[in-house]
Amino acid sequence: MVERLTDPRSHGGDPADAFHLVIPSLPGYGFSAPMRPGWGNLFRVAQAWAELMARLGYERYAAHGTDAGGGVAGMLGMVAPDRVTGIHLTGTSSTFPFAPPLEVEGLSESDRIRAERFNAAQQDGLGYLHLMTTRPQTLAYSLADSPVGQLAWIVEKFKEWTDLSAELPEDAVDKDQLLTGVSVFWFTGSGASSAHALYEGMQVYRQMTAQAAGDDGGWAEPVGPPTGVAVFAADPTVRSVMDPAGKIEHWTEFDRGGHFPAMEAPDLLAQDLRAFLRDLRS
Repeated sequence: MVERLTDPRSHGGDPADAFHLVIPSLPGYGFSAPMRPGWGNLFRVAQAWAELMARLGYERYAAHGTDAGGGVAGMLGMVAPDRVTGIHLTGTSSTFPFAPPLEVEGLSESDRIRAERFNAAQQDGLGYLHLMTTRPQTLAYSLADSPVGQLAWIVEKFKEWTDLSAELPEDAVDKDQLLTGVSVFWFTGSGASSAHALYEGMQVYRQMTAQAAGDDGGWAEPVGPPTGVAVFAADPTVRSVMDPAGKIEHWTEFDRGGHFPAMEAPDLLAQDLRAFLRDLRS
């Protein structure tokens, strides 16, 4: 993704679409492990990112994120609304980790398929999240003690969340890239710290979503900078649920890719980022 966005000409794009990139590592994950207590709070991370961008001299910038990174990107729009020109998100189904099953009646065919996939994941795919958000330290010992355990913990998600046509994780992402990511977690001990980061983040998430919910218990309309959402094939995000009023300015759905689009479909993700942000540069 880096070269596609910094040097679009080399990938058949318009040089005018080139970006500066600042790619920080979330506290508790990979190169930012270990972490001190309190840094699992994504709002605090967003405040740190805003300070980072200010110290680097960027007066205006856009933010992109997937999953937890998407949470930080969205909060940046609240922390620095005068500086953030746009927010681009992928993997947005993770915004509703413990939501009730979705009603499928009345949905379009494509939305119905995504909603059924979402309901199946809520019923059978959240064991990891229940464990990390309730007993992170118990899990931490196992992930810090066994490289095979760390490998299985991560690879299972690539098996479950990547492109629907992929029979094996390496059919969706480059095996060396996948193993590099797992190795970064292993050598930095991030299995333990990321479990605690998710635990802390979920406590804040529950408070914020309770405050953000509408009077009917639904989700509030987006506020702040313009928002763009890219939904890849394996992502069970349903627009009529996430954006019932159609307030999200840019919404794209792709027929391939999954929860890790920067690894699975970098061409599509770069294309969508350019398209969304092109008009916001001014």
